[in-house]
Amino acid sequence: MKKLFLLSLAIMLIVPAMAQHQDKVLGTWLTQYGDSKVTIKKDAKGKFYGEITWLKEPNKDGKPKVDDKNPEPKLQSRPIMGLRMLDGFVYKDNQWVDGTIYNPKEGKTYKCYMWFDDGNYNLLHVKGYIGFSFIGKEVEWTRSN
Repeated sequence: MKKLFLLSLAIMLIVPAMAQHQDKVLGTWLTQYGDSKVTIKKDAKGKFYGEITWLKEPNKDGKPKVDDKNPEPKLQSRPIMGLRMLDGFVYKDNQWVDGTIYNPKEGKTYKCYMWFDDGNYNLLHVKGYIGFSFIGKEVEWTRSN
């Protein structure tokens, strides 16, 4: 009975601590080149996603920028502002994994994962890749106030 009580107590303490850590990715992030901000949220199923919420240059030829590089013609007229750029991430082993990142400058979607280094929760590492994760491109996003 005492072991069951201790196990229950440990679970009650560990689960909230894990939830707090996984939620450290939530918020608004300035992308590496400073041309956009992405706000990361969590959906009802507990998966993380990110939408473009600010653009340094929101217009092109006097009109809001659209997803004109998208290979699907029906998506080429959707606005970049509000576009879901990150999708489907789950938290596992101190990383957000199993997600995708869409690059509207290329019109391409890549597998992606994200992480923090050394407890610095103001610098998010984002790595997009095709195939194997050791081949790909890593960028750093800075938390925006």
